[in-house]
Amino acid sequence: MKRTMKVLLAAALAALVGGAFLLIHDYRETNKELAKENEEMRQLFGSMEEELQETGAVAEELSFEDNHQVWSEAMKLADELYEDSDGHFKKEWGMYLAHLAEQKQMNPYLVYELLKVESGEQFDTNAVGPKTKYGHAYGMAQFMTNTAPWIAEMAGVEYRQELLFDPFYAIQLSVEYLDFLYDQYGDWDKALTAYNRGMGGLESYINENGDAKSSYAVKIQTAAERHGAPAVVYAGDE
Repeated sequence: MKRTMKVLLAAALAALVGGAFLLIHDYRETNKELAKENEEMRQLFGSMEEELQETGAVAEELSFEDNHQVWSEAMKLADELYEDSDGHFKKEWGMYLAHLAEQKQMNPYLVYELLKVESGEQFDTNAVGPKTKYGHAYGMAQFMTNTAPWIAEMAGVEYRQELLFDPFYAIQLSVEYLDFLYDQYGDWDKALTAYNRGMGGLESYINENGDAKSSYAVKIQTAAERHGAPAVVYAGDE
């Protein structure tokens, strides 16, 4: 009987030691993964910050340490958009888009899909639209020179026409303009159709069709929904 008890106690002790070893191993592995993720995030942030400084038209100084959780979520989105675009939408762009969308409480997928439509599947930063009576549209967000200056002023950044070809500048202006349009109309069909046709063009479209549900607006919203729920949802969509 005593021998049996000793065997059982030895087995229990071995199980406890083995369990403790596994816990320590898992803890170490988890720490390694977190450290690796943090280093990748820091490197991506550094690369994004360096490219932003080259643009010379950013509205704020970004901080990595003060917004660690925000940048963690931003990196996840950046990875997702990079994969979705087959590498055409750079991770640095995705990280910056996530940051701006979080500030505006906006669905970042709406902005991403809008940029995809505006500049083509390749996210061409040098895109130039066809000539219209108002001129050409430029860059990844396809802004015209009669619209971009006052949007840049709202965003608190300088305006130069050549900046419209900079992807970070285009992303910032597109987020700012979409936020303005949604605030004006409280409806994504109207906001997106106005982005595409202008605010005057929106009114004409509604008069001709009875509502603002243009193929442009529907395409972008449908594509955004395909990604699933974002980490931050625009306040008006809850």
